[in-house]
Amino acid sequence: MKKIIYICLFAFATITCSASCGSEENNDNSLPSTANTSWPIYENLSDNQLMDTIQYYSMNYFWDGAEPHSGLGRERIMLSNIYPSNDANIVTTGGSGFGLMALLVGTSRGWIPRSEVLNRFDRILTFLESSDRYHGAWSHWIDGETGHTKPFSTKDDGGDLPETAMLAQGLICVQEYFKNGDAQAQDISKRAEALWKGIDFRWYQNDKDWLYWHWSPNYGWDMNMPLRAYNETLITYIIGASSPNHQVTKAAWDTGWYQDGAVMVPTTKYGITLPIRHAGNHSAGGPLFWAHYSYCGFNPMITQDKYVDYKQINTAHVMLNRAYCIANPKDYTGYGESLWGLTSSYSPNGYAQWESEGGRKTGISYNPSVLYPGYASHNPDTDYGVISPTAALSSMPYAPVEVMKVARNIYENLGTKAFRKYGPIDAFSLELDWFPEMYLAIDQGPIVCMIENYRTGLLWNLFMGNEDVQKGLSFLDITVNN
Repeated sequence: MKKIIYICLFAFATITCSASCGSEENNDNSLPSTANTSWPIYENLSDNQLMDTIQYYSMNYFWDGAEPHSGLGRERIMLSNIYPSNDANIVTTGGSGFGLMALLVGTSRGWIPRSEVLNRFDRILTFLESSDRYHGAWSHWIDGETGHTKPFSTKDDGGDLPETAMLAQGLICVQEYFKNGDAQAQDISKRAEALWKGIDFRWYQNDKDWLYWHWSPNYGWDMNMPLRAYNETLITYIIGASSPNHQVTKAAWDTGWYQDGAVMVPTTKYGITLPIRHAGNHSAGGPLFWAHYSYCGFNPMITQDKYVDYKQINTAHVMLNRAYCIANPKDYTGYGESLWGLTSSYSPNGYAQWESEGGRKTGISYNPSVLYPGYASHNPDTDYGVISPTAALSSMPYAPVEVMKVARNIYENLGTKAFRKYGPIDAFSLELDWFPEMYLAIDQGPIVCMIENYRTGLLWNLFMGNEDVQKGLSFLDITVNN
């Protein structure tokens, strides 16, 4: 590795931000782009310096790498600039929610000037205000150039409530971060508040005791996907309960999400007990992003309800995932204490959700053979030895010592094979010597957010400090142990 003084990282950050100054004012809506085409690996970084480095580069996915017109996070970025489905300008709703929070981290750490991030948020909010919405909810994918829905699948061409809730999680953090600022900041805060409060959560109950994932103006409720525990959609109920105008019913929480306690079926593996039955793989929990997406704003470390302690279930989930990789029953190259983490990611054969106990794929989000002609899904019960850096890195609050071993291994030993323009690449396999130059918003965003929550609690404090959220948590009988 090259011997480079660590201060170069901050010099690069300063150069990047300085080059972007005023770019938000351009008539062509162009965004700053980083001229740097190499990604040096610095030696002998302290833990804090390593976290800075990982966060900074991953944050740039949403700053330098944002879709030019909307300013939102692209669904994916291919460093090859080859997009077989011509979807380079498609933005992702949930991933953009993580992106909003990542930009708050960037400006709070001085990597992005406050004036520039305010201009970016103005652009983002203007886009969201005029984009297609369905009873207040956005679609999973939005064309970043037009604001119109890009169907996620044939019948998924309308509102996507969990993706919308993940965006709302970011909007609430933006609301709180800027509410006491100058006139421009307060305008941003009020507009972010209006957007999330316009989501009609009650509509998405469809007169049932649970929420539904989708509604389409063309197909109605045909997707028929109720949100029932336990997966990544917890945040949907929390924000739905926090909505002052469209609040979900209490029955939706107890009967819908928790199924009146029927999900409380503990299981033990590797000496670790998971107290709740996860949807999909009961023996070891679902893909590890289930411990991340709802918790970028909602703080699991200080909350519990009559069913679960959130810190306990997420820590157990993380440690089970890690224990499987350490056991390494398929004897894959690299698996162990310094390389673990199975979740949703790219793979040599397309996009799949990986989890422990064989890498079982459940609830796959989209068909990779459609998005990437020539690609195919993995066999659902086969673990091909694919590691997703976001799985471990976004688990920093739950297991900081264990996660830091993975962070150092990826950064120091794999170097630029696995760490490139926007931080750790989406996934890789030492077994197959496969290191694609691909990124996903839903994987880069949680890295920035969850590491920051471990370090300073910034996003947890913003979200949990919102008065409507506090009322919503009380409504759901969620105890906050400050």
